[in-house]
Amino acid sequence: MERADAARNRARILTAAADLFAARPPHEVTMEDIARAAGVGRGTLYRRYPDRASIAVALLDEHERELQERMLRGAPPLGPGAAPADRLAAFYGAMVELLERHRHLVLGSEVGRSRFETGAYGFWRAHVRSLLLAAEVKEVEALVEILLAPLAPEVYTYQREERGLQPWQITEALLKLPALLR
Repeated sequence: MERADAARNRARILTAAADLFAARPPHEVTMEDIARAAGVGRGTLYRRYPDRASIAVALLDEHERELQERMLRGAPPLGPGAAPADRLAAFYGAMVELLERHRHLVLGSEVGRSRFETGAYGFWRAHVRSLLLAAEVKEVEALVEILLAPLAPEVYTYQREERGLQPWQITEALLKLPALLR
Protein backbone atom coordinates (compact mmCIF):
# COMPACT_ATOMS: atom_id res chain seq x y z
CA MET A 1 0.00 0.00 0.00
CA GLU A 2 1.27 3.45 -0.93
CA ARG A 3 2.18 5.77 1.95
CA ALA A 4 0.10 8.95 2.22
CA ASP A 5 3.08 11.24 1.58
CA ALA A 6 4.15 9.16 -1.43
CA ALA A 7 0.62 9.34 -2.84
CA ARG A 8 0.58 13.12 -2.38
CA ASN A 9 3.97 13.43 -4.10
CA ARG A 10 2.83 11.20 -6.98
CA ALA A 11 -0.29 13.32 -7.47
CA ARG A 12 1.75 16.55 -7.35
CA ILE A 13 4.25 15.19 -9.85
CA LEU A 14 1.57 14.03 -12.28
CA THR A 15 -0.37 17.30 -12.01
CA ALA A 16 2.76 19.39 -12.54
CA ALA A 17 3.89 17.25 -15.47
CA ALA A 18 0.43 17.37 -17.09
CA ASP A 19 0.44 21.17 -16.85
CA LEU A 20 3.96 21.45 -18.24
CA PHE A 21 3.31 18.98 -21.09
CA ALA A 22 0.17 20.92 -22.03
CA ALA A 23 2.01 24.26 -21.99
CA ARG A 24 4.99 23.38 -24.18
CA PRO A 25 6.38 20.56 -26.28
CA PRO A 26 7.12 17.54 -24.07
CA HIS A 27 10.68 17.20 -25.36
CA GLU A 28 11.38 20.69 -23.94
CA VAL A 29 10.22 19.76 -20.44
CA THR A 30 13.02 18.56 -18.20
CA MET A 31 12.85 16.41 -15.10
CA GLU A 32 14.17 19.43 -13.20
CA ASP A 33 11.22 21.48 -14.49
CA ILE A 34 8.80 18.81 -13.27
CA ALA A 35 10.41 18.49 -9.84
CA ARG A 36 10.41 22.26 -9.37
CA ALA A 37 6.77 22.65 -10.50
CA ALA A 38 5.70 19.77 -8.25
CA GLY A 39 7.62 21.12 -5.27
CA VAL A 40 9.51 17.86 -4.76
CA GLY A 41 13.17 17.01 -4.73
CA ARG A 42 14.82 15.40 -7.72
CA GLY A 43 15.44 12.23 -5.71
CA THR A 44 11.74 11.93 -4.94
CA LEU A 45 10.94 12.39 -8.62
CA TYR A 46 13.54 9.93 -9.90
CA ARG A 47 12.64 7.26 -7.33
CA ARG A 48 9.19 6.93 -8.88
CA TYR A 49 9.84 8.03 -12.47
CA PRO A 50 13.22 7.39 -14.08
CA ASP A 51 12.54 9.72 -17.01
CA ARG A 52 10.07 12.10 -18.62
CA ALA A 53 8.58 9.34 -20.80
CA SER A 54 7.63 7.27 -17.75
CA ILE A 55 5.68 10.24 -16.40
CA ALA A 56 3.87 10.71 -19.71
CA VAL A 57 3.06 6.98 -19.73
CA ALA A 58 1.56 7.28 -16.23
CA LEU A 59 -0.57 10.23 -17.34
CA LEU A 60 -1.76 8.42 -20.47
CA ASP A 61 -2.46 5.16 -18.70
CA GLU A 62 -5.99 6.01 -17.58
CA HIS A 63 -7.06 7.20 -21.05
CA GLU A 64 -5.55 4.21 -22.80
CA ARG A 65 -7.10 1.76 -20.34
CA GLU A 66 -10.53 3.24 -20.97
CA LEU A 67 -10.10 2.76 -24.72
CA GLN A 68 -8.77 -0.77 -24.21
CA GLU A 69 -11.82 -1.60 -22.08
CA ARG A 70 -14.14 -0.36 -24.82
CA MET A 71 -12.24 -2.49 -27.36
CA LEU A 72 -12.48 -5.60 -25.19
CA ARG A 73 -15.98 -5.29 -23.77
CA GLY A 74 -17.70 -2.39 -25.51
CA ALA A 75 -20.33 -2.34 -28.18
CA PRO A 76 -19.48 -3.13 -31.78
CA PRO A 77 -17.93 -2.00 -33.99
CA LEU A 78 -15.13 -0.96 -31.60
CA GLY A 79 -15.92 -3.86 -29.30
CA PRO A 80 -16.36 -7.52 -30.21
CA GLY A 81 -19.04 -8.66 -32.61
CA ALA A 82 -18.29 -6.66 -35.75
CA ALA A 83 -16.40 -7.68 -38.88
CA PRO A 84 -12.60 -7.18 -38.68
CA ALA A 85 -12.66 -4.33 -41.23
CA ASP A 86 -15.36 -2.51 -39.25
CA ARG A 87 -13.47 -2.99 -36.00
CA LEU A 88 -10.27 -1.65 -37.58
CA ALA A 89 -12.17 1.39 -38.86
CA ALA A 90 -13.63 1.99 -35.37
CA PHE A 91 -10.16 1.55 -33.85
CA TYR A 92 -8.76 4.22 -36.18
CA GLY A 93 -11.53 6.62 -35.24
CA ALA A 94 -10.99 6.02 -31.52
CA MET A 95 -7.23 6.43 -31.85
CA VAL A 96 -7.59 9.74 -33.69
CA GLU A 97 -9.80 10.94 -30.83
CA LEU A 98 -7.20 9.79 -28.28
CA LEU A 99 -4.36 11.43 -30.21
CA GLU A 100 -6.28 14.66 -30.63
CA ARG A 101 -7.09 14.94 -26.92
CA HIS A 102 -3.76 13.70 -25.56
CA ARG A 103 -1.22 14.24 -28.34
CA HIS A 104 1.12 16.13 -26.02
CA LEU A 105 1.24 13.15 -23.65
CA VAL A 106 1.67 10.59 -26.40
CA LEU A 107 4.54 12.64 -27.82
CA GLY A 108 6.11 12.58 -24.38
CA SER A 109 5.80 8.81 -24.02
CA GLU A 110 6.02 7.26 -27.47
CA VAL A 111 8.99 8.81 -29.20
CA GLY A 112 11.07 6.87 -31.70
CA ARG A 113 11.83 3.28 -30.74
CA SER A 114 10.26 3.69 -27.29
CA ARG A 115 6.85 3.65 -28.99
CA PHE A 116 7.20 -0.08 -29.57
CA GLU A 117 8.05 -0.76 -25.93
CA THR A 118 4.96 0.69 -24.27
CA GLY A 119 2.28 -1.61 -22.98
CA ALA A 120 -0.36 0.32 -24.89
CA TYR A 121 1.45 -0.18 -28.19
CA GLY A 122 1.64 -3.90 -27.46
CA PHE A 123 -2.12 -3.91 -26.90
CA TRP A 124 -2.80 -1.93 -30.11
CA ARG A 125 -0.48 -4.28 -32.01
CA ALA A 126 -2.17 -7.41 -30.66
CA HIS A 127 -5.58 -5.98 -31.54
CA VAL A 128 -4.67 -5.14 -35.14
CA ARG A 129 -2.88 -8.47 -35.53
CA SER A 130 -5.96 -10.35 -34.31
CA LEU A 131 -8.15 -8.46 -36.78
CA LEU A 132 -5.80 -9.36 -39.62
CA LEU A 133 -5.83 -13.01 -38.57
CA ALA A 134 -9.63 -13.03 -38.29
CA ALA A 135 -9.86 -11.59 -41.81
CA GLU A 136 -7.42 -14.28 -43.00
CA VAL A 137 -5.10 -11.66 -44.50
CA LYS A 138 -1.72 -12.85 -45.76
CA GLU A 139 1.50 -11.24 -44.54
CA VAL A 140 0.01 -10.43 -41.14
CA GLU A 141 3.35 -9.70 -39.47
CA ALA A 142 4.40 -7.29 -42.21
CA LEU A 143 1.07 -5.46 -42.18
CA VAL A 144 0.63 -4.86 -38.45
CA GLU A 145 3.16 -2.03 -38.15
CA ILE A 146 2.13 -0.62 -41.52
CA LEU A 147 -1.44 -0.29 -40.29
CA LEU A 148 -0.29 1.24 -36.99
CA ALA A 149 2.27 3.61 -38.52
CA PRO A 150 -0.25 6.35 -39.36
CA LEU A 151 -1.09 6.50 -35.65
CA ALA A 152 2.47 7.36 -34.60
CA PRO A 153 2.28 10.57 -32.58
CA GLU A 154 4.92 12.25 -34.74
CA VAL A 155 2.91 11.48 -37.90
CA TYR A 156 -0.35 12.68 -36.38
CA THR A 157 1.23 15.88 -35.05
CA TYR A 158 2.89 16.57 -38.41
CA GLN A 159 -0.44 16.12 -40.19
CA ARG A 160 -2.22 18.44 -37.73
CA GLU A 161 0.40 21.14 -37.24
CA GLU A 162 2.43 21.21 -40.46
CA ARG A 163 -0.17 20.06 -42.98
CA GLY A 164 -3.14 21.71 -41.26
CA LEU A 165 -5.32 18.61 -41.53
CA GLN A 166 -8.34 18.34 -39.28
CA PRO A 167 -9.02 15.19 -37.22
CA TRP A 168 -11.98 14.30 -39.44
CA GLN A 169 -9.74 14.45 -42.54
CA ILE A 170 -7.18 12.14 -40.96
CA THR A 171 -9.93 9.75 -39.86
CA GLU A 172 -11.46 9.72 -43.35
CA ALA A 173 -8.08 8.84 -44.86
CA LEU A 174 -7.49 6.10 -42.29
CA LEU A 175 -10.91 4.61 -43.01
CA LYS A 176 -9.65 3.62 -46.46
CA LEU A 177 -7.14 1.18 -44.92
CA PRO A 178 -9.64 -1.39 -43.55
CA ALA A 179 -10.44 -2.32 -47.15
CA LEU A 180 -7.35 -4.54 -46.84
CA LEU A 181 -9.40 -6.77 -44.54
CA ARG A 182 -12.40 -7.21 -46.84
